[in-house]
Amino acid sequence: MRRATFAAVLLASGLALAQGFPSKTVRLVSGVSPGSASDTIARILAEKLQASLGQPVIVENKLGAGGLIAAQQVARGDADGHVISIYTSAYTVAPLLNPSMLRTDELTPVAALAMTPTTLVVRPGTFKTVQELVAYAKANPGKLVATSAGIGSSTHMNLERFRIASGIQVLHVPMKGAPDALTEVLGGRADMYFALTFQIASYVREGKLVALAMGSPKRSALLPDVPTTVEAGYPDSDYNFWVGALVSAKTPRDLVQRLHREFTNAMNLPEVRDQILKLGADPLTMSQAEFEAMIRREFEENARLIKAADIKAN
Repeated sequence: MRRATFAAVLLASGLALAQGFPSKTVRLVSGVSPGSASDTIARILAEKLQASLGQPVIVENKLGAGGLIAAQQVARGDADGHVISIYTSAYTVAPLLNPSMLRTDELTPVAALAMTPTTLVVRPGTFKTVQELVAYAKANPGKLVATSAGIGSSTHMNLERFRIASGIQVLHVPMKGAPDALTEVLGGRADMYFALTFQIASYVREGKLVALAMGSPKRSALLPDVPTTVEAGYPDSDYNFWVGALVSAKTPRDLVQRLHREFTNAMNLPEVRDQILKLGADPLTMSQAEFEAMIRREFEENARLIKAADIKAN
């Protein structure tokens, strides 16, 4: 009886929070630098959410530890919906590598927002197809140098999925971020890199890089003629780089559902979808339950990949 009464109090409290939300400024906390894809998406949505919520919506950048500093602030802050994490698929990797900083159960998924394609790029005059690269790597184990934006980054995880799926060995050199990783390939000091497509599309069009395959689950409108690594014949080689909204796991479910509706309504606005497409990203909307299921599945898949590739945190 006492347990039922307590549950009823929690339910009533959650309903009251949802009905009274928002009562102050809403903060979208981004763990990346201004100008990056996920940060730009946060700023696009902030304008629309402010109009629908009737309260100021601002973007805050809290850099460090692969987004974990920003995620910590949301996970361990007030669970009243006013502090929201705008995180990427790094969320399904970072807590596995750094469980002391964030547990996998400290955030609750609210809404998927976008999927950002990745592309396997090389220098001109090296390889014309992904099959050529794989054949060379198998004949010369460990000779190819592959960069990434850092240990556990999506560009690193994409590389490892492809490496295991294709059965090759490469020398992985993690950098401090995407610009450094790209510079190493452009400068001839590295051979390959799974780059975010919007960052390298102009280099491909100018002939400074060759796009061998998309590392993402589907092709990109920025490079529509480039096949995916799966289409090229390497099953389970793709990696899903997404952007989404999450809140503290202590947030009442009614408020989570309210936030899901607000984000989904904003994402369905034609002007928002157009802006996201211009970033080279694809709008990604699904139910809150589907987003939760996707994240659970990715935690399981990435745990296996981390073990198989023997990935260790910095």
